[in-house]
Amino acid sequence: MFIATLLTNPAQPCLDRATVENLRNPWGGGEAQWLATGEAAEFTLAAKPDNLWQVWEDLQSLKIDLIAQPSENRRKKMLLADMDSTMIQEECIDELADVAGVGDHVKAITARAMNGELDFEGALTERVGLLRDLDASVIQTVIDTRIHFMPGGKALLATMKANGSYAALVSGGFTAFTGYVAGSLGFDENRANTLLIDNGKLTGDVGHPILGRQAKVEALNEITARLGLSPDDVMAVGDGANDLGMLGLAGAGVALHAKPSVAAECDVRINHGDLTALLYLQGYAKDEFEPRV
Repeated sequence: MFIATLLTNPAQPCLDRATVENLRNPWGGGEAQWLATGEAAEFTLAAKPDNLWQVWEDLQSLKIDLIAQPSENRRKKMLLADMDSTMIQEECIDELADVAGVGDHVKAITARAMNGELDFEGALTERVGLLRDLDASVIQTVIDTRIHFMPGGKALLATMKANGSYAALVSGGFTAFTGYVAGSLGFDENRANTLLIDNGKLTGDVGHPILGRQAKVEALNEITARLGLSPDDVMAVGDGANDLGMLGLAGAGVALHAKPSVAAECDVRINHGDLTALLYLQGYAKDEFEPRV
């Protein structure tokens, strides 16, 4: 048995009953259930439709995301999340580089690395090198003035944790930022790279070993083993090429507003919804979201 979920951007809800029924009827789906009026609905399917991706493409033009997933074990016991452009809207290294006056150059490298065009470790080392001698106080300035949480993140963490899930933030970014994001949103732990500082200035180097694609896979395996869970109990979310390993291993790997090459390798693609989409995918209705208003 499968569940088909249709969802939109909660800030601009555009899902109507006709669209849901026009899809459910030819697919022979079960009765539609509304998880949030205008935002998200779901229905059961006996099998995954052969024309799923054709329909998905058609719905994209209407700003509607469509996901078909097995109905078994939908509610996950662990969330494993990337940070940059996933839990927050920015790429932290790009913001630091902008302050350092090398923003455009670093942003170009970041985009290529996240799309899988460059080796992640080499690209990170090159970008960090361009930050050499930047005053370390800029890190806090960036946190205070340039970092914005992705919509839906607080509800995602609060709801999953209220239902007994564990949450880990694993980033190819930096601990100076993951500590802030994890503490603000309620993650149980965070892992990232360390920007090296000497005499109050960035040295232009990063601590080794560098946390990249394989380290995220290892984090998933280590944490689930410690908690007595399996990868199938995990919902992972990310947007870049270095997330593909953990997205492929997790029971539900969500490509959130992902780079094209990343989305192409994932069955669960959220291009229009926000982080509450991860709750709808697990069958949570909006009136079950935490914190309760």
